[in-house]
Amino acid sequence: MIKTYAVRVFYEDTDFSGHVYHANYLKYCERARSDYLRVVGIDQNAMFAQGLAFVVRRMDCEFLRPARFEDELTVETRLLEMGGARFELAQAVKRGEEPIFSASVTVAIIDAQGKPKRIPHEFAQKFQR
Repeated sequence: MIKTYAVRVFYEDTDFSGHVYHANYLKYCERARSDYLRVVGIDQNAMFAQGLAFVVRRMDCEFLRPARFEDELTVETRLLEMGGARFELAQAVKRGEEPIFSASVTVAIIDAQGKPKRIPHEFAQKFQR
């Protein structure tokens, strides 16, 4: 499943050159990942109440083209694989059909002490729908 998330570039997202500041692509992807989890049926507030959380373990980014003020962007998120205490996502930020940023993201699940935990079976089932 590929989940899309719409983003409009605001003035505050840009740097002195008028392009999106590089760290803001990470924010766009974070919002899209949170939305992806919500859509597949994972309630992160309920997870926190159980002492569990998702954290980014690794992120490999490629900045392809700049986005500018008022651009309408789409962040695509898709699951690549899952195993143990982690899952891998591919994310792409596009302006129309033009890719402008891509990231490979490894997300882990941890407990309240910061120790990795296996992905609960019910979560795995939700991802695989």
